[in-house]
Amino acid sequence: MKDSNRTIIDVRSEGEFAMGHAQDALNIPLNEVEARAEEIAKIEGEIILCCASGNRSGMAQQILQSKGIDCHNGGSWFAAENYAMAL
Repeated sequence: MKDSNRTIIDVRSEGEFAMGHAQDALNIPLNEVEARAEEIAKIEGEIILCCASGNRSGMAQQILQSKGIDCHNGGSWFAAENYAMAL
């Protein structure tokens, strides 16, 4: 889900992402999050992270927050859309 206020970033692998993902989610695998933090910091509005269960998105949240980037852990990718709508 990407609109003027919210962007969902799915931190699963490209293969997992290809098997299903939240509508309009961006795929930035966890192992790329730190290297792409500057790119992520430029995203306007709410950033919601997701993965399969919420574990990897929690790790991505810690990485990004340590760099001063405000973001939320939306949990699993199929729950992330509902989480984004609730914010």
